Amino acid sequence: MENKKVLKGGEFILIESKASDTFIPEEFNEEQKMISDMCGDFLDKEVLPFLDKIDTTEPGLMKSLINKSGELGLLGISVPEEYGGFGQSFVTSMIASDILGAGYSYAVAYSAHTGIGTLPILYYGTEEQKQKYLPKLASGEFAGAYCLTEPNAGSDANSGKTRAVLSADGTKYILNGQKMWITNGGFADVLTVFAKIDNDKILSAFIVERNFPGVSFNPEEKKMGIKGSSTVQIFFNDCEVPVENLLGKRGEGFRIALNILHIGRIKLGANVLGAGRRAIMHSVNYANERKQFGAFLSNFGAIKYKLAEQSIRQFVAEAAVYRTSKYVDDKIKMYMADGMPKIQAYIEALGEYAMEAAILKVYGSETLDYIADEALQIHGGMGFSAEMPVERAYRDSRINRIFEGTNEINRLVACDMFLKQAKKADSEIFTLSKKIYEQLGTVENIVPTATDYFGKKHFYLGNLKKACVLMLGKAYEAVGKQYSSEQEIMMAISDMLIQLYVAESVVLRVEKLENLKSSEEYIIYKDICDVFVYEASAKIYKSAIDALNSFASGDEFVKIQNGIRGFTTIEPVNIKEARRRVAGKLIEDNDYKF
Repeated sequence: MENKKVLKGGEFILIESKASDTFIPEEFNEEQKMISDMCGDFLDKEVLPFLDKIDTTEPGLMKSLINKSGELGLLGISVPEEYGGFGQSFVTSMIASDILGAGYSYAVAYSAHTGIGTLPILYYGTEEQKQKYLPKLASGEFAGAYCLTEPNAGSDANSGKTRAVLSADGTKYILNGQKMWITNGGFADVLTVFAKIDNDKILSAFIVERNFPGVSFNPEEKKMGIKGSSTVQIFFNDCEVPVENLLGKRGEGFRIALNILHIGRIKLGANVLGAGRRAIMHSVNYANERKQFGAFLSNFGAIKYKLAEQSIRQFVAEAAVYRTSKYVDDKIKMYMADGMPKIQAYIEALGEYAMEAAILKVYGSETLDYIADEALQIHGGMGFSAEMPVERAYRDSRINRIFEGTNEINRLVACDMFLKQAKKADSEIFTLSKKIYEQLGTVENIVPTATDYFGKKHFYLGNLKKACVLMLGKAYEAVGKQYSSEQEIMMAISDMLIQLYVAESVVLRVEKLENLKSSEEYIIYKDICDVFVYEASAKIYKSAIDALNSFASGDEFVKIQNGIRGFTTIEPVNIKEARRRVAGKLIEDNDYKF
């Protein structure tokens, strides 16, 4: 670890990352592989055979699955051993989220329980609160839920109206209000509830048990997808909450909510991976057995394109998720080596990578949406039938662009974090942006000096980083204090950042795979890398010009446009043949085995 560079959050924009410092999923250790297999076995035996039954929200069924998950230890992976868990690494917890993500509605219940249902108490609870609740949450005896959203307080969570007033004898808070869209709310035993005390402007957080006086629950919501996931409204009518159940300090609730959302976002980035793999499996299985015009669907170029693109985007998402997950683990170790308590180290490390968490959430959820949509398209009319598994995959994927903050909010978060990084006293972003602008058309170099494969790829990535830095600096210079209200510009720059981060992640993964794969196998991974970097460069150019059109004109526009064109220019790639080779491997394996 002493020789390894642990990037700060957002630092990837300024620094060339090294493959040697990057963790990839091919490096899972034996214990992690065992946990992965255990999660897969659980789905195969307890979840996938009963999907139709789960979707009816049969009373007690999902709670029983949570109980069984706890018995296997799947709920306590992130919980320290002293509270009944296993205290595993962050990467290991992400592996569980990944594999169990193929469980449709169960995956939602599992993620809500182990993430937003458990972690607020783990990270912010008193010792007494942890001893009282965490062992039961880790074992599955208790199920957890998180109550933040209100009818008029969705993305603007701090505008919630739920109130808490201290009782006359000072022994309890009297809670009044309403929460909606509460995952696991129909059966959860322990609720983390956010409310404002008296006339406070900032939320506080409370641990509320299901059987506390004054708590009531609406029937299950009828939803487009994730039908088996419990989603209810919860009402608090003079609900009595003991003062010792205040979670964290008074007025700390909004900070707790934001930090837990960072975790939820990065975990969702992993959760969609399992769902993506399963949808790809259904896609290629059907393409290999369905005939049209006397040939299997998998023989047609248009279908090969879809199969390849599904696989490429999935592979890239995996690379970004596990790269970031190891950053979190390494940062935790670094903080602890400096004397920081373990729980605080977790909170600080996850906050450090808020930009990356937002990126993973957006890219992962949109990748799954693409994969599920194309899976249904490959099935044609049959895919529209509820008898086919891709119908459920399509419906269930859609919520992920809304969960854990909408993708629009997360795009704004990513760009806002970029701006905050630029404004730090020790940041060189604005200075570098001016330097890049001054050199446009003079010493601009769009031809890589390196001749080796990865030397060229890193050169292109360096140019894409220049494009991002240039656009942020010039946009901020043009709109100044109005920047935060120019959401179209912010989201365009955010899209540049997203494509940059995931493109660099796949380059690093493929570079590291060079020593792990045979030369015959390896060509496929270079194909994946070639296609994605080619596509990302084009998307970054498009986003940059969209933003540029919003604030620049005349000679300045032409100068920046030419510069962006240079920074996003890469050598030609025969993407048709590259995609066909990627599809060929998928078709031959009849499953996603990249």
